[in-house]
Amino acid sequence: MNHRRFFIALAVAVGFMVPVLANAQSAGVIRVVTDSTFPPFEFFKDGKRTGFDIELMETLAKSMGKKIEWTDIDFKGLIPGLISKRFDVAASAIYVTEDRRKVVDFTDPYYPGGLVIVVKNGNNTILKPADLNGKHIAVQVGTKSVNYLKEYFPQVDRVEVEKNQEMFNLVEIGRADAAVTGKPAALEYVKARPGLKVIDKPVSVELYGFAVRKDLPEVTQALNAALKKAKLDGSYDKLVKKWLDSSAK
Repeated sequence: MNHRRFFIALAVAVGFMVPVLANAQSAGVIRVVTDSTFPPFEFFKDGKRTGFDIELMETLAKSMGKKIEWTDIDFKGLIPGLISKRFDVAASAIYVTEDRRKVVDFTDPYYPGGLVIVVKNGNNTILKPADLNGKHIAVQVGTKSVNYLKEYFPQVDRVEVEKNQEMFNLVEIGRADAAVTGKPAALEYVKARPGLKVIDKPVSVELYGFAVRKDLPEVTQALNAALKKAKLDGSYDKLVKKWLDSSAK
């Protein structure tokens, strides 16, 4: 009987140790989620995930003494993934908005962006944001573009798609009059697509931030400290020059 009690006690002790060990093993890991379909911020090249967000997040994690466990999902699932605690941080060219701040925290802004219009060359019906009304406009589900058009351009016929690439495809084949998306990605895309152009007048001016679970304020603080360090030691500027300077011109 004493042996039985011993093994029961041992089993209970092991049961309590498992989550402790699991937490210890994951203490040095940040679970970061992204949608790698948005060059130059995050995309796959030669089978490897790369881009400005990817390298910046890796730089910050190294400064924090952490390793990153990357996961790719559709953009619309990023914030829900944080809320459900499946992930710790979302790094995917996410604009900081008040609605998003209600459910997640954000780091300090790490890059200025904004929404712009992409049209086919020769399209003279859309020359400024006001010309969007009454047109078929492609936007990616879950992005700032969707709600921005809902609020400020209610007469737009939104064509909502799952992937960033689909927006541009619809414009190219004429199923959408234009696409509204982030400026750096739009400029990067049209460099390789001479049939498309970005309208000079922006739709909005926005700021990019890394989204963090609300119950992890220490992670937000550590990321902010690492970001400040990266800006001081020059590593941030190197990444901007590598990934964004050419697309920002």
